[in-house]
Amino acid sequence: MANQITPHFQNSMGVAKIEIGTKEFKCIGALPPYDHPHVYLDMGDENEIVCPYCSTHYVFNAELDKAAASPAEAAYNKKSA
Repeated sequence: MANQITPHFQNSMGVAKIEIGTKEFKCIGALPPYDHPHVYLDMGDENEIVCPYCSTHYVFNAELDKAAASPAEAAYNKKSA
């Protein structure tokens, strides 16, 4: 896993649910500078998880690319921020 980049997601939009294309990721909460500690979350055998910091509900969607989200703006790319 050291050669792979872990996708990051955020919920500045305040939506109730974010669909993502991976089960292992980091939640940053809101966009910087209002982000919370970047926490690694792993859904394991489940298809959903709630972030313990911001309570964002993430749902796995196998039809999305690994770093993609719905809504699309939930996918955080540090280079484009």
